[in-house]
Amino acid sequence: MARHLVVQTLLVATLAAACLPSVAQSNAQKVPTIRVQAQSHAGVMEWDGVIQAIRQSTVSAQVAGNITALLVKAGDTVKAGQALAQVDDRDVQAALIRSQADVAQADAQLTNTRLQWERSQALKAQGFISATALDSAQAQWRSAQAAFNAAKAGQSQAALAKGFATVTAPFDGRIISTHADVGDLAAPGRPILTLFAPQAMRAVVQVPTSLAERVKSARTAEVLLPAVTSQAAPQWVRALRLASLPGTDPVSQTVEWRLDLPTTAALPGQTTRVRFSDMATATAQGATESGLTVPALAVIRRGELTGVYVVREGQFMLQAVRTAPASTQASSVTVLSGLRAGDTIAADALKAGLANASPMKP
Repeated sequence: MARHLVVQTLLVATLAAACLPSVAQSNAQKVPTIRVQAQSHAGVMEWDGVIQAIRQSTVSAQVAGNITALLVKAGDTVKAGQALAQVDDRDVQAALIRSQADVAQADAQLTNTRLQWERSQALKAQGFISATALDSAQAQWRSAQAAFNAAKAGQSQAALAKGFATVTAPFDGRIISTHADVGDLAAPGRPILTLFAPQAMRAVVQVPTSLAERVKSARTAEVLLPAVTSQAAPQWVRALRLASLPGTDPVSQTVEWRLDLPTTAALPGQTTRVRFSDMATATAQGATESGLTVPALAVIRRGELTGVYVVREGQFMLQAVRTAPASTQASSVTVLSGLRAGDTIAADALKAGLANASPMKP
């Protein structure tokens, strides 16, 4: 009986082994493939950038004193001339009162010397005083006039300093951050807050010096604006105007490019992507760069490795490639090296990487 069971078990195992290839073939996942074709393309380059406000100002007090009131906070919208902070003005108020007293004293002295000058003229006409005494009276009157003008200027300066005790907005804008609080000491050059004009924004990108000439030939410059809401997607917008700074950073060997943007809800400091396209990519012989455009799904990235699955002898083989810069939302990728025209690759690299994947005919 036991011998009969052993024979039956061996028979079942043999039949199962015979059926394994057919089961594996039936479970194999067929992955669509495509045959890549060579084509010429215009140069495209893309780098990380940052959003900046074209008009941004760090506001500080023009007189020294403790901050007695901070009238705004980060995120507030302000109008030009609106009060932002108040500085203790007792010192400047005392200086203003002192200057007013100086003006009153100088005015009295001027009146006295003017009367002396007028009396001296009358006495000189009657022959009671000499010409020297008359000249002395005239000099005293002119000196009093100069002293009065200096006192008036001091009063104007004191009044202006008192106005500086109230820190106002230089333009319509929005507060980014505050750098001081009530009780802190304000002084010329010490920032109190920073604001920017939200209507005018730009993207700033650092371009390698070696590629500066190619970027200058770009006919299209676009910026990937961040999504305004969680449901929205980032959008590429065309720059209104672009310009590069004349100097080169000596450390990074890059040139700063500034791209003015249309009206946007982006905030200063947000990171973005800047893309230059339709660039002249002519070689020494005048030919354009040649590349292979493949779907983005056909390219797989694993750490530092970028590759595609190429069909070799009916099987998928991972092939390392070098691609041109492209955004994460791009539907296609340009392969610069690692592939040849006529190669057959998997249309979906993730599916082709499965153990049971097999290629379909392109």
